[in-house]
Order: sequence, then structure tokens, then C-alpha cells
Amino acid sequence: MMFKTVAYLQQIWWFEVDGEVSFPFPADIYTLSFRLHLGRFSKRLGRRVRNYEHTHGWDIKPVKFELSTMDGQRASFECCLHEAEPDDAHGNQKCGHWVDYKVGEFIVRGSEPTTKVRFSMKQIDCTHSKGGLCVDSVFIIPSHLRERTRSGILK
Repeated sequence: MMFKTVAYLQQIWWFEVDGEVSFPFPADIYTLSFRLHLGRFSKRLGRRVRNYEHTHGWDIKPVKFELSTMDGQRASFECCLHEAEPDDAHGNQKCGHWVDYKVGEFIVRGSEPTTKVRFSMKQIDCTHSKGGLCVDSVFIIPSHLRERTRSGILK
């Protein structure tokens, strides 16, 4: 799915995305992921072209992803963002594609009418600038559906 508008960060020193959702999730195990892209898309002669002009600094220090729920569940993940992430066991690259960065999972037992989930993505080391990042969305999906999307059943 292509989105019409996404956030694009050209040049920053401090990066922080925080969010919270309160929703009546059915009982299940859920996966929370951020959908990101390094570089900027533009159209040239009717073709989609990726521009790396402002892409820098994401490979120096890791970005920290976190989630927490109102009942005390927590997950975190740290990694450096790279222009080409490995796509599969064969080493194929995701260069030019949106990349889902899985933050973690949480369990909804169904005893509460709503579940509050907080999530964040931070890189607050101000010793170097960063740029060229597109932030599309945060996904919260049942974990069993996440596996089906990876195998190409759902797109």
C-alpha cells in the first residue's frame, strides 16, 4: 500500500517519536512495528526515484524502539538504521523498500474493556546530525497475521 503523505526528516540532531493508543483489542498476542524508509522518493520522467542526498547519521548510533502497556508489559529493541537491510536468508536487500522494524509483542487477555499501548522511537544522541528518514506509520497487528504477511499471503 502506498501512502500519499509521510513524515520526512531532512536534517535533525534529536529524534523522538512518541505515541499512545487506547483501543478495545480482542484477546490475542499483538506485534507492534514502525514502518520506515531511508531516502526520499520523488518522480522523474514518470518513474519513482529514490534520493539519498540527505540520508546520513543513522548508522553511527542505534535508534531505540520501545512499547509498554497499561498492565506493565514492556518491550524494547535497538538497532542502527541502514540503507540496505537484509530481506531474507539469501542476503537479498530491501534497498528502496519500506522496512518494518519490529519493536515487540504484547498480550491482551480480554479482561479489560480497552488496552492502552505506548510506543516510541528515539535517537537522542546530539553528537552528530541525522537526516533522510521517512516515517510512515506504526502497525499493531495480531502476531499470527504478521507471519502471514511475511509469507506473502496478506499484502
